[in-house]
Amino acid sequence: MGDGGAGSPPIQHAAPGQSPSRRLPDFLQSVNLKYVKLGYHYLITHLLTLLLIPLMAMILVEAGRSDIRQLWLHLQYNLVSVVVCSAFLVFGTTVYIMTRPRPVYLVDYACYRPPESLQVPYQKFMRHSRLCGEFNDGSLEFQRKVLGRSGLGEETYLPEALHALPPRPTMAYAREEAQQVMFGALDGLFRNTGIKPRDISILVVNCSLFNPTPSLSAMIVNHYKLRSNIKSFNLGGMGCSAGVISIDLARDLLQAHRNTYAVVVSAENITQNWYLGNRKSMLIPNCLFRVGGAAVLLSNRSADRRRSKYRLVHVVRTHRGADDKAFQCVYQEQDDNGKVGVSLSKDLMAIAGGALKTNITTLGPLVLPVSEQLLFFATLVVKKLFNAKIKPYIPDFKLAFDHFCIHAGGRAVIDELEKNLHLLPVHVEPSRMTLHRFGNTSSSSIWYELAYIEAKGRIRRGHKVWQIAFGSGFKCNSAVWQSLRNVKPSPNSPWEDCIDRYPVQLVDGIPSSQP
Repeated sequence: MGDGGAGSPPIQHAAPGQSPSRRLPDFLQSVNLKYVKLGYHYLITHLLTLLLIPLMAMILVEAGRSDIRQLWLHLQYNLVSVVVCSAFLVFGTTVYIMTRPRPVYLVDYACYRPPESLQVPYQKFMRHSRLCGEFNDGSLEFQRKVLGRSGLGEETYLPEALHALPPRPTMAYAREEAQQVMFGALDGLFRNTGIKPRDISILVVNCSLFNPTPSLSAMIVNHYKLRSNIKSFNLGGMGCSAGVISIDLARDLLQAHRNTYAVVVSAENITQNWYLGNRKSMLIPNCLFRVGGAAVLLSNRSADRRRSKYRLVHVVRTHRGADDKAFQCVYQEQDDNGKVGVSLSKDLMAIAGGALKTNITTLGPLVLPVSEQLLFFATLVVKKLFNAKIKPYIPDFKLAFDHFCIHAGGRAVIDELEKNLHLLPVHVEPSRMTLHRFGNTSSSSIWYELAYIEAKGRIRRGHKVWQIAFGSGFKCNSAVWQSLRNVKPSPNSPWEDCIDRYPVQLVDGIPSSQP
């Protein structure tokens, strides 16, 4: 939870006469030039390496064209040339080796699949909300409308504590939920990869709203008896985009440690964060967030390339926390009666749109074809220099990516991204179907979406996948992966027994089978 980015109110989407602040802004209206510069900065950072490679290639080609024997005789009697050439080759090779980032491979990942006993159909959700005695009639009706237009199906999951009447939001039940989710995902990961827990050198855990002492990462170390020198990190309060942040942190650590395995665990905890009050802005997360989690195995070992699924290409992070409205748009607080919950601002969609615009403008120069970059940059320059009243050219990201994993935060976010990025229904299908089958599982949702694409057999060698997520703060983060082979779903995929039923038909966001 903790991220509306998420949990944007579905009932506010595209309603006639709706305030523009409740929709993503039209990206055609404004794109800031400074964010384009950030993207090009990434390219300039590695410019020396890019220039040295073709230069060394030209030298080798020229050497191949000349008479090797004559060249040897010349060098025999020209000590200066020998020294200079040797020094240049040594320097160039050293610079290349020192500046080249180590490749980071995604060996495999596993998503937690809760037991069927924890499923919460539409009618059961409303019945429990009514019987728990905490909600007035207005709040019950509001939740019914939000749930009805949310895009969630009848098979999402809530923790055991919330199936009880009255609910039991205790520390003990919250720990139990955390253990079930994290250990369930990790057990699947170790089983699928054959990696022993003690082989793990780096552990990164992210959970936004449940941060007990000892930490969740310590809980994993204790359960699996991990090595005593493990480098463990526990990220809290970072919302639904924390999964990408964890990947970024693990990548940086893998650059500093050779031949290393890193595990990233992304989860959320609902037990102690279920809102039992009547403020509408704090009721929306109840309707959207559900149980889920994922564990990801990363490696920088060259020997693992052959068996890995993907290689990490880029991570681009955007943080709008310097702006007060962005900082407070997803805010955990108490209501007038002292009930704690996460409040979602009516400006959430506009703020998410601004963060997304910044993120994709920075990402564009790294991934887009040259033709798209030139058109994009040219229109920006003309508009900047001549104050021309022309709309900026919005690049076609379908030319850069083969698959899209858009955080399944809510139906409205998915709708608006589909519209503003000019995506096709098949591109947002993984997000819509993940929202329908599992609900908003916070930072792990992008892994359920990737599992969906794999289960459909759509990923081929060389395909690029764009994972993008929003989080409280306010943040928008992207990760780009390239497949190393034709990827098949791993054993015990969360979609294993239901992929044939998808995609389901949605009518105005409501599954056709739902009342």
